[in-house]
Amino acid sequence: MNDVIKTRREGAILEVTLDRPKANAIDLATSRLMGKTFEAFRDDPELRVAIVKTAGDKFFSAGWDLKAAAAGDAVDGDYGVGGFGGLQELRDLNKPVIACVHGMAVGGGFELALSCDLIYASDTSSFALPEIRAGTLADAATVKLPKRIPYHVAMDLLLTGRWMDAMEAHRWGLVNEVHPASQLEERVWDVARLLAAGPPLVFAAIKEVVRRAEAMEFQDAMNWITKRKFRTVDELYASEDNLEGFKAFAEKRDPVWKGR
Repeated sequence: MNDVIKTRREGAILEVTLDRPKANAIDLATSRLMGKTFEAFRDDPELRVAIVKTAGDKFFSAGWDLKAAAAGDAVDGDYGVGGFGGLQELRDLNKPVIACVHGMAVGGGFELALSCDLIYASDTSSFALPEIRAGTLADAATVKLPKRIPYHVAMDLLLTGRWMDAMEAHRWGLVNEVHPASQLEERVWDVARLLAAGPPLVFAAIKEVVRRAEAMEFQDAMNWITKRKFRTVDELYASEDNLEGFKAFAEKRDPVWKGR
């Protein structure tokens, strides 16, 4: 079972690869294992950035494993600590996560990509939410997608189940960049290394504020920041790194981030 999730570590970067032929579909056991993997990433102080990718050329992920469901996996079963795919409900994940999408991101596979902070795709990738054709709800996508791209475009995907290719996804801002498949991973690793060299406490504050402010009025969110009610903001403002940033700017040198 552990062969389904492969990890590679380079410095502060963790690459997580889902390898479950033929379509990288996710059953309950795989989802729980993914949750444990991302939980360990979250809790490791030496890790700063994660890359999420999958094996094979055809599918990024087909999402929920319908064969496993037919064999008894309940759609409302135990997906593990992070919810489906280990990411979309993982609490307090305050580190950047990059999706490296190659192939078809379908249903829950599309939702896995949506759970990441940045999405980079190959020019042969495509996205779809076919749940409507099966008479069921693309739950996480229904919540997230209208907040990521224009409402009418999101509703088109949700109501029709149609395919969106990588270039259209880029045009609507769903993916950050599109690259030839041969260049995609190199670009993703370049971005991961850039982030790994950045200020982790600031990244943590950005992620918490973005996540929690979504349900707050603007002025309430601003008051929480200025009064240091967000845990990560309080830690940032009291940190060595915060002072280091000011000193480095004044001294015209590159800052040295320690994460404390």
